[in-house]
Amino acid sequence: MERWFEKRRVNKVLEIAYRQMAVALDTINDLERAIDLATQGKKDSVKTTIARLFKTEEEVDDLRRVVFEELTKGTLSPRDREDIMNLVKNLDRVADYVKDSARNVLVLLDADIPKELWDAYHEMAHGIVSTAGVLRESLKSLGEDNSRARVMSERVEEEENKVDKKFLEIKSLLLSYGDKLNPASLILLKDLLDSMEEATDRCADTGDYIRVLTVSFK
Repeated sequence: MERWFEKRRVNKVLEIAYRQMAVALDTINDLERAIDLATQGKKDSVKTTIARLFKTEEEVDDLRRVVFEELTKGTLSPRDREDIMNLVKNLDRVADYVKDSARNVLVLLDADIPKELWDAYHEMAHGIVSTAGVLRESLKSLGEDNSRARVMSERVEEEENKVDKKFLEIKSLLLSYGDKLNPASLILLKDLLDSMEEATDRCADTGDYIRVLTVSFK
């Protein structure tokens, strides 16, 4: 009976974590859309999209707190509790870095940024969407089909590697445009690049915790 209640508790926590992942993915989708709109010079639409992103990011924070409260009610082992907490913290950080990215996009709207650069950032954002989408599928399977969860978590790393390649391409682009951009714009573009990479890295870290938990939840 105790094991049955504990399984119910774990499932409830994972359901909330999955909801958190779904909401985090909404913020990433909005970041991609905002950058796409920026390439088209649609400033008002960018601002509207980012305002929605900021609001959605608050829900990610709320869900993290709910998961932590649920974890205090169960009798999970300290190791499993810590792994789930780290998984949820990383999902929260994904949304945090997406929010940081969006802030940079807002400021850059008033700068003269070459379309080639905006296009490159949009491609990178699309890669982050793909990475987070695979992560979402991995988390969805955790606790129900752990073999699939593990396979999908490994695919997260593959998607992250694609984003890393785009990260290096954009670095080279920034170097080539270095003498055509004012220093402030260049710094903001570098900040945007770094925060987008961090969001992807946190997706990969979350996938690592999913792999660990597939062993615990056998």
